[in-house]
Amino acid sequence: MAQNPRMRNVLTLYTLSDDIQCHRVRLVLAAKGVAYERELVDPSKPPAELGELNPYASAPTLIDRDLTLYETSVICEYIDERFPHPPLMPIDPQSRARLRLVQTRVEREWLPMVAAIEGGGRHGETGRRQLRESLLASVPLFKMAKFLLNPEISLADCLVAPLIWRLPALGIDLPRSAAPVIDYGERLFASQGFARSLTASEKALRQ
Repeated sequence: MAQNPRMRNVLTLYTLSDDIQCHRVRLVLAAKGVAYERELVDPSKPPAELGELNPYASAPTLIDRDLTLYETSVICEYIDERFPHPPLMPIDPQSRARLRLVQTRVEREWLPMVAAIEGGGRHGETGRRQLRESLLASVPLFKMAKFLLNPEISLADCLVAPLIWRLPALGIDLPRSAAPVIDYGERLFASQGFARSLTASEKALRQ
């Protein structure tokens, strides 16, 4: 966390046009119905002010008046607490802990597989096979509730849904046995919030 040298009166998000973690934050904002200013960042030439706001000059970076946040999970939890309705985490500690573990697993296991696929070559093929197998092994998780371990959409869904959206572009075709995963994604994709969260680049991933 850092103090913002250029305080803004409008909530501002620096975001890449096609990135799971940036999409995750945009989906949280959309689920909350929060108005904000979207600043698209070219990762090869990040704007100078981003380096002043964030020592890593990375996206996502969220600016809320004199506050700058640049760690994705911190940003998402901040938005959920800053704009409490609708809540994106259950009330009881056990359910919250379970959903946080889901997010940790996705970040530690699935996102590196996505990065390997995007890197291409032999590692890309290995990442594709591993992600497909891991999704198939996780089918029971997607069958337990309407959303991930919860009857309502949560912060965990805001991380997983952008990944599921990208499966066709990643070259992953799930079999019929993965119908609960596919159905889960379609439920989320049909929402107005998900549509608002997409950039033009992300919309093109499924066109």
